[in-house]
Amino acid sequence: MITIIAAIAKNNALGKDNDLIWHLPADLKRFKKTTTGHHILMGRNTYESIGKPLPNRTTVIITRNDNYFKDGCLIASSLEDAIELAKEDEHTFIIGGAQIYAYAIKNNIADALDITLVHNEFEADVYFPEIDLNIWEEVARENFKADEKNKFDYSFLKFKKKAN
Repeated sequence: MITIIAAIAKNNALGKDNDLIWHLPADLKRFKKTTTGHHILMGRNTYESIGKPLPNRTTVIITRNDNYFKDGCLIASSLEDAIELAKEDEHTFIIGGAQIYAYAIKNNIADALDITLVHNEFEADVYFPEIDLNIWEEVARENFKADEKNKFDYSFLKFKKKAN
């Protein structure tokens, strides 16, 4: 099972200047719980914005740079190579960035989408691809209101591929 996991705004904004635009502790907690114990696949820019391997997960960095090395991480030259490195994991997560998400969706690589939808629009320089509802079916939704820790209303959404 390969799942794309992302936090996106209503206008599909993902980030700006290689960083998240908002801070939602509930999303970070859910991301940690969901991905712990699994392979997380990401592009080099996403890795560098995080800055270190995330605990209790196997970090696979996708880069075209053959000499790239980060201690504690696996390196792949393509998303397909990254998936091959994670083949023993029953649930692998693609965690970004925008180019990796776009490639995975365009090439029909993921089985599911795990989306945190932030109920706001933001200025961004990277965006998540449109979720084509002819291909993806929403199978779960949890809605939350902003509170003292989470500044914006948000929803946790799960999509699975529609049967052909």
